[in-house]
Amino acid sequence: MDKIVLWIASAIGLLVAYLLGSIPTGYLLGKFLRNIDIREHGSKSTGATNVLRTLGIGPALFVLVIDVLKGAAAIFFASWYCIWLVDQPLFTTPANFDFQSLVPWFVCLSGLAVLVGHGRSIWLKFTGGKSAAAGLGVLLAISLLVGIGAAAVWGLTLAVSRIVSLSSILAAVTAIVLILSFEHQLPYRLLVIAGGLYVIVRHRANIQRLIAGAEPRLRQINSDRS
Repeated sequence: MDKIVLWIASAIGLLVAYLLGSIPTGYLLGKFLRNIDIREHGSKSTGATNVLRTLGIGPALFVLVIDVLKGAAAIFFASWYCIWLVDQPLFTTPANFDFQSLVPWFVCLSGLAVLVGHGRSIWLKFTGGKSAAAGLGVLLAISLLVGIGAAAVWGLTLAVSRIVSLSSILAAVTAIVLILSFEHQLPYRLLVIAGGLYVIVRHRANIQRLIAGAEPRLRQINSDRS
């Protein structure tokens, strides 16, 4: 019975993480500010870059911050949820069962759930953003150094190239390298590796344009909107 309760409780926790990630910040802001479906404009994404292209820098910064917070919130929720679950009278663990050893794995799955939720939102017929901002929030929550390192590469690449997609891809690669370079538990390493690869795959159309030399730079995005 305890195992059934554990599986049900875990599924509920992962569902919460997914639903948190699936909050379509960019879509909602497009509806609120201009009554448009942002998926019908620009790159069709609901992420901050397409919001910048469609709505401007202020809304884009708002979406960026909220999406980062979504990723971080999923990790903090997963950690809190595990502690809360153990304290519930319906959930008792056998004497030789180390529940704490499962916590990092649950955090890992919750991190992946929030990324999938952001990219495949149930509220938008499983469309969404490319999960880079939510991924940064996950990184900052599980390893501040890795998160800062990835953010620094993102910012430096953007300053030099003015290409947001290239910055996000290199930030994802940097996160994978850094998580393997520092001492971290296996679930967290797997989370960053899987999450980083997911972000890169979500940018596959951008990669094709980068190879073809057709990926727009920031100044082009702003001029396209004006």
